[in-house]
Amino acid sequence: KKAVLNILEDLGVEKTRLENSQQEVLRSEQAIVASLREKETLLKEIHHRVKNNLQVIASLLRLQARYLRDEQSRGMFEESQNRVHSIALVHEMLYRTKDLARIEFGDYLRTLTNHLSEGWKGRPESIAIFVDAPGIQLTVDTAIPCGLIVNELVTNALKHAFPESRSGSVWISAEWEPEGQLNITVRDDGIGMPEGLELHRSGSLGLDLVGTLARQLRASVHIARQAGTAFSFRFTVPGA
Repeated sequence: KKAVLNILEDLGVEKTRLENSQQEVLRSEQAIVASLREKETLLKEIHHRVKNNLQVIASLLRLQARYLRDEQSRGMFEESQNRVHSIALVHEMLYRTKDLARIEFGDYLRTLTNHLSEGWKGRPESIAIFVDAPGIQLTVDTAIPCGLIVNELVTNALKHAFPESRSGSVWISAEWEPEGQLNITVRDDGIGMPEGLELHRSGSLGLDLVGTLARQLRASVHIARQAGTAFSFRFTVPGA
């Protein structure tokens, strides 16, 4: 009988220890969840503040451009404003999405190109822009240079590919290659780039920037000049 009582007493002690351990685990889990929520809130706030600061810079560029009488100088300011906007848009989308690490690249491209088309001084209704990038999600480190590349090439097409108010189309596509690389193509059916014009010897800030960003991504670049112009960039995405 005494042995049975001792066993019951030991079981009671063990039960108490187990309950205490479970409570400690529960408190630890609650602390981890609270910490993650706090960090998520802070990260959202960082993206929000970065976006706001970039929008202030874009607004300053727009205000400064109003005081310029030279059309070429004003255009350079407007192009710089669009570059800042393309970066701010990444942070805005990260702020609004549940996944604070990646953005849906297709949605980003559609928003970016709509902004470029609406802000174009020519006849935006005569130039159709199509985006095809299903299921492509990119981190901020990859999305920003890719967005800047697309921004420059679409701007270049709107400026030069369709002279004399001619109509046309611009296509932007992004897809995963079988080898696991990402392929981004910007193509138009305009008058085409002059033969011999290369990214690194173009005399254009926009195309020079495209070449610099391609090197940053370690991307191979292919330029086709048949029935317009097509730029293709193929590169490996870290962590993809």
